[in-house]
Amino acid sequence: MTDPVLYSFRRCPYAMRARLALAISGIRCELREVKLSQKPDAMLAASPKGTVPVLVLQDGTVIEESLDIMHWALERSDPDGWLGREDAALIARNDGPFKHDLDRFKYPERHGSDADLHRESGLAYLRELEDRLERSPQLGGQGMGLTDAAIVPFVRQFAAVDREWFDALALPKLQAWLAAHLSSDLFNAIMVRVRPWNEGDDPVFFEG
Repeated sequence: MTDPVLYSFRRCPYAMRARLALAISGIRCELREVKLSQKPDAMLAASPKGTVPVLVLQDGTVIEESLDIMHWALERSDPDGWLGREDAALIARNDGPFKHDLDRFKYPERHGSDADLHRESGLAYLRELEDRLERSPQLGGQGMGLTDAAIVPFVRQFAAVDREWFDALALPKLQAWLAAHLSSDLFNAIMVRVRPWNEGDDPVFFEG
């Protein structure tokens, strides 16, 4: 293996943020798109927990948490200084309470939850982001950083559950921030469509 292998799923927010960090770092890797209903044996052998993203390094080391993949990439190449714009506490609230609300707002039938209740609870976090963006153009400061890349895929997913409702909110800074990221060349590059990988397929390479 001459390049790291990234097992990914295009629409997974955890996989998105890993791809964002790998892309900005310029690190080339082999991209293996996973069909979640038919997870490849090679991925399960590397990471039995069976969730994406999974990064397998050339020496066989496996990194199976999205934030760890982001740090691994940026510690090797960080041309835009993303690591200097990391707010671990804000990301932890995204990955904890906000993700909890997101899942129960988006999939109430799966969780037996009150979607409206979790929508309102998630909105409290969105208002926190709006307040942050009132003070600076990005969540981590003046420029895009690790914090923005780690959070934007989840805000995207939350907004998409009921886009008309989201667009009507009095959150102009957050709405503009989200729109700018989703229309950026970087985001479009990491959202390229590739067919699910199968053993024996020719490799598809991904890099910034």
